[in-house]
Amino acid sequence: MLHPLAQELNESLKGTVAEALFSDVGRRIYFPKGIIAQGGEAKKFATVANGTIGTTVINGTPAILPSVQKCAPDMTSRELVAYAPTAGLPEIREAWKEKQIKKNPSLKNKTTSLPAVVPGLTAGLSYIMDLFVDAEKPMLAPDPSWDNYVLIAEARRGAEFHQFPMFRNGSFNIAGLEEAVKKEAAACGSVRLILNFPQNPSGYSPTSAEVKELCRILKETAETGAKILVISDDAYFGLNYEDDIEKESLFAHICDLHENVLAVKADGPTKEDFAWGFRCGFLTFGCKGWTEEQYDALVKKLMGIIRSSVSCAATPSQSMLLKSFKDPANDEEKLQLRKVLEGRYKAVRTFVNTHKSTALEALPFNSGYFMSFRTIGIDAEELRVKLLNEKGVGTISINSETLRVAFSSIDEDKIETVYSLIYQTAEELKRG
Repeated sequence: MLHPLAQELNESLKGTVAEALFSDVGRRIYFPKGIIAQGGEAKKFATVANGTIGTTVINGTPAILPSVQKCAPDMTSRELVAYAPTAGLPEIREAWKEKQIKKNPSLKNKTTSLPAVVPGLTAGLSYIMDLFVDAEKPMLAPDPSWDNYVLIAEARRGAEFHQFPMFRNGSFNIAGLEEAVKKEAAACGSVRLILNFPQNPSGYSPTSAEVKELCRILKETAETGAKILVISDDAYFGLNYEDDIEKESLFAHICDLHENVLAVKADGPTKEDFAWGFRCGFLTFGCKGWTEEQYDALVKKLMGIIRSSVSCAATPSQSMLLKSFKDPANDEEKLQLRKVLEGRYKAVRTFVNTHKSTALEALPFNSGYFMSFRTIGIDAEELRVKLLNEKGVGTISINSETLRVAFSSIDEDKIETVYSLIYQTAEELKRG
């Protein structure tokens, strides 16, 4: 028996693509009118005293230990230790939406949900899969892809994890994606697809022409009646190093593509604002023809997932980021760090373009933090271990034939040395 509040939210989403895509959890979840909701009402109307939230308040201000306060003397106790609302501080949600539109101008006249704050993009992706993925609803992703996708989909949600080869003949495998999407639609009547650009582990972002083809595939499939969830994992958004890369997020192109396509944008300051340990991310929904009531219902479903797991994201991270967004130097500071990353990318690109190997083939890369090699005739894990133990170089084996290198964490003046060691060690392994 569904809770009445879940039934109410489901009724608001009746007939939508979200209703058709929901997992078992997605149907059951709701945001309770309990402590958090009642506490929110009290913040507005309790003029004499507010006895709703379990915090220590002195003269109307959250208490804070002096030893904590002195670590951030320019911030108030409310900015540091008070609970944030379940979906995040209203100010940072509004500020992030403004940033999304600035970076994706085509969003300006499109209707999407207000971004909801989650405790890091990984948690955000996990929450989306809670809502839409289960044992009967598989997840589709490129191969190679970030190992956390399969961990969340298979180990946590009990879903099958399907993949298609991301590259063919040195470019993005549009034909392979189309075949996989249509196969999924035919088998299940629905598709749950996650795409990550710039991609981890390959470091690839699509061109404008490839994005146009992606949209065609999704729209044609949606027109057959298939219900489609597309998660745009934009963790590395904007870190582009070549001129032909599509500048806007895939989300901006598909958030109003078709009534049968539910788009989700997972993004945040983790990489965009070089704040990795802050564990602050955002989830935004978009679907053609949706009303504010429908977006509100789906966000409340998400809030139920957040409330039942971590309750809310950390306040200090949101407060600090909000302050940094308002700093006039913010954009220029980010630009300088992005130039550092671009310099490292160019050094890697120069090396790869001018060196040959019988044991390694660089996968297409043009953006982000990473690049990867396809190993030829050798095992990527053996190569990783040999590099680490004998050469002192740390890399990641994604699978038996994919070795990832995070050039983001290698100083530019070390690129030549590190990549020479990688090539040399791969050749040693191949010779046996």
